[in-house]
Amino acid sequence: MPAPTEALRTTLAQPRCSLGVFVPAGLHPPTAERRVLERLASSGTDVFEIGLAHHTPFLDGPVIQSAYRRALHNGNVLDRTLRAVEHAARHAPTVVMTYWEAVTQHGPEGLAHSFADTGAAGVMVVDLPDEAADTWREIAATAGLTAPRFAPRTSTERQLGAISATASGWLYAPASAAPTGYRGHLDLEALSAAVRRLRSASPLPVVSGVGISTPLLAAAVAPLVDAVVIGTPVVRALDRGPDAASALVAAYARALQHRPR
Repeated sequence: MPAPTEALRTTLAQPRCSLGVFVPAGLHPPTAERRVLERLASSGTDVFEIGLAHHTPFLDGPVIQSAYRRALHNGNVLDRTLRAVEHAARHAPTVVMTYWEAVTQHGPEGLAHSFADTGAAGVMVVDLPDEAADTWREIAATAGLTAPRFAPRTSTERQLGAISATASGWLYAPASAAPTGYRGHLDLEALSAAVRRLRSASPLPVVSGVGISTPLLAAAVAPLVDAVVIGTPVVRALDRGPDAASALVAAYARALQHRPR
């Protein structure tokens, strides 16, 4: 097992719930972006999710959509994402988050090997088509990457079986069915039931994000899953500067510190 994927496995197997932090690549100049990643890592990030910008991120809300537009406007998206992943991976296991159209645009085989060369532990394609799932998992495995999969709560047993069979690294159970950035009520009972279904279908770790908008909610979700991921709150805080983002991540890390899974 390559070192990055082994580091990811070890992180998700620790007794407490891990903290994943999503950062869209290309929002800042390279030197500033490296400093941001270092600050977030030192504030309690266990796993980085680095976003490869896409022009139609339909599962994302307005904050991340806006961030992706800015990254695309800044240009050199793939190169800047590779550099961000390379730097993030020096500090914590790192998984790339993107959409299938972006993968096909850059070429699945070449993209997988490029991210593996930077030290990524995996690439999660949030809208991976079922008909491409087997091929993508093989491509990722050949490159030495995991291929985590998004598992909607509405999945039938047959769909869940197919998702589990073509996933590696982790299964992603959204805490809300809304787009990213949702700040309303979370149905923890429904999330718990969804996680139980995933654990029955697969031995893979279960990660949850989408709508975990406060440290208090993170603490409530933590006993159900192996990692909690925050994205929109971090992107929103980054608009106020690295100090604000660092303080936010530290608050989430404290909330998870004593929350066994």
